Parts: sequence; structure tokens; C-alpha cells
Amino acid sequence: MDVSTCLKSLLLAIRQYRNNRSTVNASQLQKHIEDVSGLKCGGVLFSGQVLPSECLSGLMEVAGDPNTSHALTGSIIFLLAQFVSDGEAKEAFHSSYNFTGTLAAIIHCNRTTPEEPLVLQCLNVLQRLTYNVKTLHCASHIHELISFLMQHVQSCNDDIVKACLGLMANLCRHDISVQSHIKSQSNVKAFYRALINLLGHNCLTVVVFVLSILSSLTLNEEVGQKLFNAKNIHQTFQLIFNITVNGDGTLTRNYAVDLLVDLLKNPKIADNLTKYKHLSVCLSEVLGLLHTKDPDTASKVMELLVALCSVPVLRKHVCETVLRPPAARLQPGTRKGVQARGSEPSLALVHWVLSPLDGPEQCYMQALSLLAENCPSKRVVSLCISSKVCSQVVLKTLELMSHLRQQMPEMETSFYRILQDQRMVTPLSLALTSNCREHVQVALRILVEAAPLPDFPSIILGYSIAANNAYCQRDGELSIRSSSASEDVSLVGKSFPIMHAEPPGSAYQSIDSLIEKLQSGVEVKDVHMSEIIDVYEQKLSALACKESRLQDLLEAKALALSQADRLIAQYRCQRAQAEAEARKLASLLKDTERKKEDLQTELNDHLLEVERLKSDSQQLLEHNGRLQAVADQHQELKGTYNQLLSRSVFHTHTNTHTRKQHFSPPGINTSHDNVFSVVVLILQASSLELQKSQLEAKVEKMEEELSKHTQMIAMIHSLSSGKLKGEITASLSL
Repeated sequence: MDVSTCLKSLLLAIRQYRNNRSTVNASQLQKHIEDVSGLKCGGVLFSGQVLPSECLSGLMEVAGDPNTSHALTGSIIFLLAQFVSDGEAKEAFHSSYNFTGTLAAIIHCNRTTPEEPLVLQCLNVLQRLTYNVKTLHCASHIHELISFLMQHVQSCNDDIVKACLGLMANLCRHDISVQSHIKSQSNVKAFYRALINLLGHNCLTVVVFVLSILSSLTLNEEVGQKLFNAKNIHQTFQLIFNITVNGDGTLTRNYAVDLLVDLLKNPKIADNLTKYKHLSVCLSEVLGLLHTKDPDTASKVMELLVALCSVPVLRKHVCETVLRPPAARLQPGTRKGVQARGSEPSLALVHWVLSPLDGPEQCYMQALSLLAENCPSKRVVSLCISSKVCSQVVLKTLELMSHLRQQMPEMETSFYRILQDQRMVTPLSLALTSNCREHVQVALRILVEAAPLPDFPSIILGYSIAANNAYCQRDGELSIRSSSASEDVSLVGKSFPIMHAEPPGSAYQSIDSLIEKLQSGVEVKDVHMSEIIDVYEQKLSALACKESRLQDLLEAKALALSQADRLIAQYRCQRAQAEAEARKLASLLKDTERKKEDLQTELNDHLLEVERLKSDSQQLLEHNGRLQAVADQHQELKGTYNQLLSRSVFHTHTNTHTRKQHFSPPGINTSHDNVFSVVVLILQASSLELQKSQLEAKVEKMEEELSKHTQMIAMIHSLSSGKLKGEITASLSL
């Protein structure tokens, strides 16, 4: 599974867990975190893209939640801790994601149970995260974290003590706000006593941590002056140098070097170091570490040496130690003195300066600084030779990369990135102006690959080639003249041996008088003196040639620096624009996601409403059927009513006629039966009229209900967008 797919699955698992913090979702999220941990995705995670940024923000939120299980939080911290050593990732953790605040919040939530493995894990990651980085004092839970550290430096668990001291040393170093906060605490004196008691600890790492904290807090106070006085400081020097040379790990060595660098900023301590009787031996031991293959160790050692060079008296000692031949040194990792077999320290510095272009930049810069501090003019010639050899090695390596770039992954990208590096100007110019055919051909093949690239420094290369050609031409002319002049000088030495026996003062006087004659225009008639003058003229011409070449190189360097500044400014501008665009896109994505969720919720509500309306419409259709049956019954009753009404009219007419006959004397008796029958229909007519009025009232009530239901059916029809059009139309037609 590729990185993009894994990150998409991880983001989905994070959202599911945030919506429902169930055990199943937690286990799924932990599984995806373990999958990402197995991939080399540091470059993608901290690329500033939207998907990785969302993943990191989600992981920070889940880890900082007090309700998250320790297992899930630990797996998140384990994943993120893999990238703490990377410079860009470390910067992103501080500037964009507040990883320090998240870890401090986790420790604060578990402050009552410091023995939990999660607390120790957070402390160790925080120590790596805050090394050589100034933490924002306003970050969340920093004050609570400092209180926790001050409280637990006296813990019975050595691992907790070491982690707390290392983190405290990072927070105190070069951070005045943290130092002021610690000094303002009510238990600061007890904290100082606890630190002083730990100076007798059997672990050297703990001792270095304690000394670093005390130097940051008390170096300029009465406690620090007593602790780092002239009587005790020599033991501190010996401890620092022993740890630097014989340290078991890089961590302790780094803190020891940082401690000495900080102590050297105090003039009294720097003066005491100049009087340290074992200084020369310790410097030889430290310089032996330059032959290591570990760039981190070499970089830290060179940082120490550069700090020593900041003191004028110590700079002299360092220079002498760097330039003298190798002597017996204590090899790293051993306790016995053995003869160190290797190149001189100065050549080791050249090795780190000419290290691979993809190597650690910090090591390269420290080597340049140290070489600039300790490289006098008499060593320049032997070094510009080393540059030629290293240039040939660089070109051969690039030629090999050119052949292998199709077979090895990511080789082509690295190859073109190296070609656009400005440090390639020197190897290419030396090879193109070489008198070796093979070197020129190799350089031309590489130049064909590099010339079309957009950032290839072609202008600087042109200046460098011109300077090399001018130097070679002048050097050739001077070599011819010097060869003939050297023969004359040898003849002069044989003819006038007394000149070499003159005391130095007389020789200088003769040279000065000769210069005065030349300046005054007096003709020198001595032939041998004229030859000597020619020799000096040739030397002066050679020096002028070298000065001209150095001037050309300085101009090329100035042009390179200006181009580098322009590229850096352009890169920063592009990066700022990209970050702004990324933030804008992230904001748009969040707004879109929120709108999507709102629309999804509204859609679900509408679907539920449609289902409810369907049920209501079905009930209305059934009720409409019942109403239709009542209407049919009403029609039947109406027909019966009409029949009864016609019969009632007939009987009324008959009744009237019968009454007339009844009241007439002749027909009273004869119509008695008819009268009785008329009275019985009349009664029936009254009953039918009563039933008619009741049925009319019932029919009116049903018609009102039918009208209401008809309106409801029309409303349902409008809401359901015509889905029930056929059924409602059929009902309305009925």
C-alpha cells in the first residue's frame, strides 16, 4: 500500500474515532497508525500538503484528549517520535502543531501516576524535541511541566530522574523566561539542594545534566560562583573532556560539549581553562574524534573546537594542535593510550569540508568555520592540491551516478540536485582547465548533463574557468623564467659563497639598500645583483599573479553569494506563498467538509420526512376509501329519501282530500278507515324527515372532513416532489 492510500485510511479512521470513541474504532485507528509507522513517510508527512497536515492535526487532537487510552496515545507518540530528529519535522512540530504543548498536557493529566510508561515516553520525546530549540513560554501546560520536573528530580526511578534532568537542561538553556519562572518558585532552594546532591550520582549523564542546569540558573549568582570557582572548575574540565572522548553515547557527549561552550562565555572560566595543565593532551584526544565516520559526533567536536577558538589564547593552542603531526592519542571507546594511525587533523577537517553534497549541512559548516580559524597561509598550497584530488573524486562519483541513475530509485533526483549545487563550480572548473585528457572528457560529459538545468551556475563557472586559465598561463610563464633564474642564482651562490654567510641583519640591509637604489633610479651595474633583482621580480610577479587569481576567485565567490542570496530570497517567497496557499486550501477544505456534513444531515431529515409523508398519505388513502363508501351509502340514502319524499307528498295530498271528505257529513263514517291509514303514513313521513335531517348533517360533516383531507393530500404532493402524483391524482379523482 502506498503512502497516500495509508494516509487517507488513517484520516478516515481518525474521523470515525472522533465521531464515535468506541473500542472497535480505537483498535482500527491503532492498526492504521502501526501501518504508517512501518513506512518511510517523513518527507510526505511534513511536506505541508493538506492530507498529511489533516492527519497530523487529528493525531495531535486524539493524543491530547484525556479520554484516549494509554495504548492508543503511546502508539501515536511512537509514530511521531520517529521524526523528531529531522530538522524540518522538528520545526513543524514547534511552529505548526504544538507537539510540545500536547506532550506537556499528557504529562499534566498523568501527574499523579509518574511511574506510568506513557509519562516516561513523553519525557524522552520532549527531551529530544526541545534540544537546541527555544520553547515558547506561552505554550500550554509549560508551567505545570516545569513544576512536575522540579518535583520529580528526586524520584526513586533513575530513568525518570534522567529524563526530567535532561528536559530541564533543555528548557533552561538560553531561555531567560524559563529561568525567571524557576527562580520565582517557592521551592527553588530545595530544588538547588537536590541538584547539588545529584552531583555525586554514579551516572555521568546525570552529573552533566545537573551541571548544565546549574550553569544556566546560577552561573552569574553567588551559588554558581562557589560551584564553578577556580578550585572546582578543573574537575569540571576533566569531566567534560573525559565524557567527550570516552562517552558511551552521543547524547551525553552533546550535553558535555554544550556545557563547556556555555561555560566559556564566562571570562573567569575561560581564563581558568587557559591555565588547565592537561589542556594540550585533552585537545589531542578531542581532535582524534575527527576521524570518526559519524557526522553528528564530528560536528559536535568541531563545535567545541570553534568555541575554544573564540578565546584568543585557546585559539593558539587549538591551531598548534590541529597543525602538528599525529601523536599518541586515546582512541574513542578505550581507556588506554595507543598510537593513533591516521591523517593529520587538518586533513580530517578537509575531509569533512569535502564531504558528500547530500551530507549533513551542520557538519560541513562547522568544518569550514574551524578550518578558517586554524588554517594559516603556509597550508594553503597543500590544501588547493587536496581540492584537486577531491574534485576528481567528485566528478568520478557523478559519472558513476549518471550511469546508475536509471537502475537505482531516487538516484536521478539526487544526481540533478547535486549538479545544480554551486559547490560543483570548483570541481568542474579544475577539470575543464586540467592538462589531463580524461579529466576534461569527464567534466564535459557532466557539463552536458548540467548545462540545461535551470539553476546551474553557468556564469560563476565561466568566471572560475577564466581565473584558472589566467593562473595557469601566468604560472607557466613564471615557471620558465624561474627555471632559468634558479640556475643563475645557483651560480651566484657558487661565485659568492660569502653572501650566505652574512648575518641576517646585513642581508636585510643590502636588500633595503638595493630597493632604495631601484626606487631612486640608480643603475645597478653589478651583473649578479641584476640577476638577483630578476629573481625577486619574478617572485613579485608570481605573487601578483596569485593575487590577481585570488581577486578573480573573490569576485566569483561574491557573484555566487549574490546569486545564492537571490535564490534564497526567491525560495523563501515561494515557500511563504505555498504555505499561504496551503492554509487557504486547508480552510476551504474544512469549510467544504462542514457544509457537506450539514447538507448530509439536512438530506437525512428530508428522507425521514418523505418516509413519514408516505405513511401519512397511505393512511389518508385508506381513510378516503372509507369516506367513499360513506358517500355511496349517502347516495343510496338520498335516493330512498327522495322516494319517501314523493310518497310523503302523495300522502299529504291524500290526507287533505280525506279530511275534506271526513268533515263532510256523508263521508264521515265511510272514510274512517282511510283516515286511520293516512295518519299512519303521516307518522312515517315525520320519521323519514327526522332521518333526512340527521343524514344531511352527517353528509355535511363528512364533506368537511373530505375537504380537509383533500388539502392535506395536495400538501403531500408538493412536498414529495411529485413522487406520489399518480396515487394522489387517482384519490382526488375518486
